[in-house]
Amino acid sequence: MLIHLATDHAGFEHKQAIAEWLEAEGMTVIDHGAHTYDSEDDFPDFIALAAKAVSAKPQTECAIIFGGSGTGEAVMANRFVGVRAVVLYADTPEIVALSREHNNANVLSIGARFVSVDDAKKHIWEWLHTHAELAEKYQRRNQRIDTITKEFYA
Repeated sequence: MLIHLATDHAGFEHKQAIAEWLEAEGMTVIDHGAHTYDSEDDFPDFIALAAKAVSAKPQTECAIIFGGSGTGEAVMANRFVGVRAVVLYADTPEIVALSREHNNANVLSIGARFVSVDDAKKHIWEWLHTHAELAEKYQRRNQRIDTITKEFYA
């Protein structure tokens, strides 16, 4: 499985730990930065790179992105066609499961100020191993998102 990672300074330590853990689990990781800690960096520079990569292959690739709350990072990622980013900022497994099952989310944005590395690992593992439900209503809704987004950007 190919997983794109990105963060700014607020999630830098989380990204580093998660990258090492994912690789130890046999997953392929592409790190879009930040590559060094810089308290003055800006998350859009890194998040856009990961989101662009997922946008190119939204059905087969995914990303895990980090920030202080994860909210701004998800907003940035969701600007890309085909990207479905969800925010995790609490130890709430239902968010992770439903984001995949109902919305076929392909980007998980984690609020590093609110989610420990250990909890992040637990939720990432669940997220990576949960698949979209095939119920017609979920497929229909997700297709509408894609159609409306493509029409908007056309």
